[in-house]
Amino acid sequence: MSGVEQATDASKSTSSLLERAGDDELHDIVCIGFGPAALAIAVALNDAIAAKDPSLRTLRPKVRFIERQPSYQWHPGMLLEDSKMQITFMKDLATLRNPRSHFTFVNYLHNQQRLVQFTNLGTMLPKRLEYNDYMRWCASAFEDVVDYHRSAGRIDAIESTSSSAAVQAFRVVSTCHKTGKTSELRAKHVIIAVGGKPYIPEALRFSHPRIIHSSQYMTEAASLFQNGQQPQRIAVVGAGQSAAEIFYDIPSKFPGAQSVLVTRRSALRPSDDSPFVNEVFDPSRTDDVFSQSPEIRAQAIAADRATNYGVVRLDLLEHLYSAFYTYRVKHLPEESWPHRIANHSTVTGVHAAKAGERSVLRLQIQNESQAYGRSNIPQKQELDVDMVIVACGYERNVHEDLMQDLQAMRPEADSAGWTVSRNYAVKFADDALECDRGIWLQGCNEKTHGLPDSLLSILSVRAGEVVDSILGGGPDGQRKTMVDSVLGAAGQ
Repeated sequence: MSGVEQATDASKSTSSLLERAGDDELHDIVCIGFGPAALAIAVALNDAIAAKDPSLRTLRPKVRFIERQPSYQWHPGMLLEDSKMQITFMKDLATLRNPRSHFTFVNYLHNQQRLVQFTNLGTMLPKRLEYNDYMRWCASAFEDVVDYHRSAGRIDAIESTSSSAAVQAFRVVSTCHKTGKTSELRAKHVIIAVGGKPYIPEALRFSHPRIIHSSQYMTEAASLFQNGQQPQRIAVVGAGQSAAEIFYDIPSKFPGAQSVLVTRRSALRPSDDSPFVNEVFDPSRTDDVFSQSPEIRAQAIAADRATNYGVVRLDLLEHLYSAFYTYRVKHLPEESWPHRIANHSTVTGVHAAKAGERSVLRLQIQNESQAYGRSNIPQKQELDVDMVIVACGYERNVHEDLMQDLQAMRPEADSAGWTVSRNYAVKFADDALECDRGIWLQGCNEKTHGLPDSLLSILSVRAGEVVDSILGGGPDGQRKTMVDSVLGAAGQ
């Protein structure tokens, strides 16, 4: 089955209430990135305008989004056919903030004439393909205010013409992928919502077309083998959900190929998504986390990492173990299993090599099994593979490069890096900005705002908070916390 078809003209959402301003005009908001975080902000802004929210300073804000991809896409490299969401659809782009919004997942289902059929599934976890289509449906409403296929390169400060020398606006410089031409947009407020940058461990930073990140799996892996070529062996490096999903998918995508999942851990571990632990992702928790001391906050985040990092959903673990058990029933020695897990193993290097007439990638692997029990596995190993898929997560520091030219505006106490206030506004030196100006960071504030910061769970409520702080109370006058937003939605 081909799964959910991508949104067509007939299935597009309604047009938004956001209006595109001219490139030469001073914008109220320029948002760099148009992934889920930015889309949630567009939805929250549209909802506020639709409700004629009296707290907004303007009901006709000049807004623009800049997105490097050619169209709205959400992790296209990980849209495996049968992969499911890890959070309930109730934590969509709007429901927790405003259940009556046009942009809820339930309204999307109603619009697509699948609401009854979805309820028959008896699940709160839609397939990832369908959730991607939901977000594309939402994004289709905002096409007029999104510049796709354009990458932001830097943010400059535009100083006031008065004697104060405070910054009166920001200049966002971006480049069009099609023409290579650069252009500028001026804005009072800039939101950086660019998502994560694929992380490759240093030992695997060897330039080779067949070393790819997990984010490229569905879009690039198959194209690396052409003219009837097929990989004989594939290595997956990692121990989390993405690594396990790819490892499980390889037999269907590359029939006949062997695969090895390389992990430093003693075993793949299940994610803890039990109801009490899941309260870690409640919007109200952000207030609690931010108010803690840095030491307590770091301890709390570390204690809750099993909810999100390096863990796998239990049902997938059971599928994998069942496959391995079948090998045992067939009396296959473990070293001859077509698909196996190399525990206690770390890749220490990689280089191109020859295995007979075949060009391969040769991994150097350090195995520590002997330190944990009786084992005849040698400590130093070499593994020849045709492709390496790195599933080691993401870095979230792109904002540092974008804000490089603003270093002089950083407070002296924050010399080690940019810091943000509770409402995600970047802290600048005193008197560096004119009133009602600022930059907001999204998805890179885990150290101050907790584990959900880079996840989908709090997007709807956080987006409302950001819109309120920019066009309502301002960066130093935020009036609503996440608790207020949720209670407000419940009382509508």
